Amino acid sequence: MHDVIIIGAGFSGLEAARRLAPGHDVVVLEARERAGGRVLSHSFANGDGTDLGGQWVGPGQDRLYGLIAEMGFATYPLWDEGDHLVKAGRLKRYRGTIPNLPIPVLLDLNNALSRFEKMARQLDPAAPWTHPKAHIWDRITVADFLRRHTLTARAREMFTIGIGAVFCAEPHELSLLHALFYARSGGSLDALLSVSGGAQQDRVHGGMGGLASALAASLGDCVRYGEPVQEIGWDKDSATVITSRQSWRAKRVVLAVPPSQALGIRFDPALPSNRDALWRRMPAGACIKCVAQYERPFWRERGLSGQAVGGNLAVRVTFDNTEKGKDAGLLLGFIEGEEARRWSQVPAATRREAVLEAFADFFGPEARSPIDYADKDWTSDPWTRGCYASILGPGVWTTLGKGLREAIGPIHVAGTETATYGFGYIEGALEAGARAAGEVAKALGR
Repeated sequence: MHDVIIIGAGFSGLEAARRLAPGHDVVVLEARERAGGRVLSHSFANGDGTDLGGQWVGPGQDRLYGLIAEMGFATYPLWDEGDHLVKAGRLKRYRGTIPNLPIPVLLDLNNALSRFEKMARQLDPAAPWTHPKAHIWDRITVADFLRRHTLTARAREMFTIGIGAVFCAEPHELSLLHALFYARSGGSLDALLSVSGGAQQDRVHGGMGGLASALAASLGDCVRYGEPVQEIGWDKDSATVITSRQSWRAKRVVLAVPPSQALGIRFDPALPSNRDALWRRMPAGACIKCVAQYERPFWRERGLSGQAVGGNLAVRVTFDNTEKGKDAGLLLGFIEGEEARRWSQVPAATRREAVLEAFADFFGPEARSPIDYADKDWTSDPWTRGCYASILGPGVWTTLGKGLREAIGPIHVAGTETATYGFGYIEGALEAGARAAGEVAKALGR
């Protein structure tokens, strides 16, 4: 009989273990053969590394900055010097967050963004369903909001690209209340879209995957890999966790996996109907992360930042992902939402060519000839089935959201999807892991 079994060795599960291990008998069960969950390290042929999962940290994410320092890692800023590119018809350069667009489009876009931000600031991120207009905002989608509050197709297109970059989903899939909550949880939509001063500001030397591995290693042999959980039997005092290899017993369980993955576990007794209904309405976003490696970051020679937005090809958002101190240059692109679902179905080589064509559309023919390339289709990952986080459609928050963080008997819930600050981010995963650990410690009386 262990004190605590933690299911999932992503950042949320590892943070819960880190807080509980000093005074409790803790076991962490991870389905994969690695730690990190939705972060993933990749090594190119020349030995350079990159992150194919979550990688950024920015202002306000104090838990993550603290963990980075505690584990002996260091950060460096994402390259943000030079002109950005926007392709809305023809290719144009610009500076700042808002692309260089015709004045009527800019005014239209700014009006919609300002209205969205004003609404988001009114929400309590711990209880978004309590806002007086919560039921109204939860009945409509972001697409409905854009139809009502934009006049130009180009403004709607740019806003839609921003929504894809943040949620890995389409505007018609998202409850407006969820989008407003998500922005409020991350500070603001502008912060979530920004580099300097925003959520994409810094990266970690050694990668987020390296940080997760170091955190898991610091916990010793309590982290067990290759242990996918199949069943949880529970009563008010304890739980039995059955994996593909063996059975485990504990007084408390912390479930630190995405809701869509928790549904793959059999519960006995069955989950309360409201929790089952909630998790079934929290599918993951769709994302493929693509990184091309070049002999040098050639775009910098032309005064470009590597950041681009727009176009009509597979990739519509890019960044300069070059690691500080390395000679080789890295271009990062995301395929998101409906496009991710479409490109997930094609051969990897075909997808690679489409990504490089999109890079060339922004940065010229040199982008078609990388020295190496890697991508990660998170929709096909068997233990995630999508990224960055769950998306909530109309009606979910106001009918079922109140129970999101509530324990189920001896089973406590963690994961970034249960965070109040940083929902969808590593920061949120750490917050949720700390909260669940506090609940368990209180329940065990120590």
